[in-house]
Amino acid sequence: MADVGRFPPGFRTQEVNTDGATIHVRVGGQGPAVVMLHGFAVWGPLATALAPERTVVVPDLRGMGLSSHPEDGYDKKTQGADVARILDTLGIEKTDVVAHDIGNMVAYAFAAQYPYRVTRFVVMDAPLPGIGPWDEITRSPLLWHFNFRGPDVERLVQGRERIYLDRFWNELSANPKSIDEATRQHYADLYARPGAMRSAFNQFAAFGQDAIDNQTFAAQAKLTMPALAIGGDKSFGAAWRTSCASSRRT
Repeated sequence: MADVGRFPPGFRTQEVNTDGATIHVRVGGQGPAVVMLHGFAVWGPLATALAPERTVVVPDLRGMGLSSHPEDGYDKKTQGADVARILDTLGIEKTDVVAHDIGNMVAYAFAAQYPYRVTRFVVMDAPLPGIGPWDEITRSPLLWHFNFRGPDVERLVQGRERIYLDRFWNELSANPKSIDEATRQHYADLYARPGAMRSAFNQFAAFGQDAIDNQTFAAQAKLTMPALAIGGDKSFGAAWRTSCASSRRT
């Protein structure tokens, strides 16, 4: 992952004010729009490949990366509205959506609230709260970090952000050696910024409300746009089939 975080020449950055947050956005390329919503994904190489034919929009989610760290608004319904505000600011009406990890959850909330704005929908390697085998998934001892938060936890992690993040890469990746030192240190530096770890914990803390919201979305209407769900065989893999069947009209 050389040049982690680097985007191709010609991309610009912009700060977009949403409801209670300031979102850092990278924009570049030309053609039909694609919004890319991150987890720990590095979008730079993919943005480079897409930019000649697509307008690529890459926001840092609320509380993550170079976006602001508000005290609230980490439910994915609110963050879906952040995406809509970004598109409004950029003058983009319709877009493809490509998402990974927690970005999937924001992508689903955006698509469920604004289905007329999503032309195609791609999600990778993370479940949706409240959808499919969510309760079974959350019982896994590997996912203890879903409930790891609070003032004492913040004190425990402060100055040890790299150790906390290394645990994700070392225990939850199929090949820890594929995540190089530059990538690890890049994210450790970002999460050492004031308020960043609290915001990260708040992303997980919102899962209970996200589950309620997602079940409401799914009961009201299934997604109808073309969709692609990708799950690695060392990750959620086939579990994606159940989640997608619950959230999309087939």
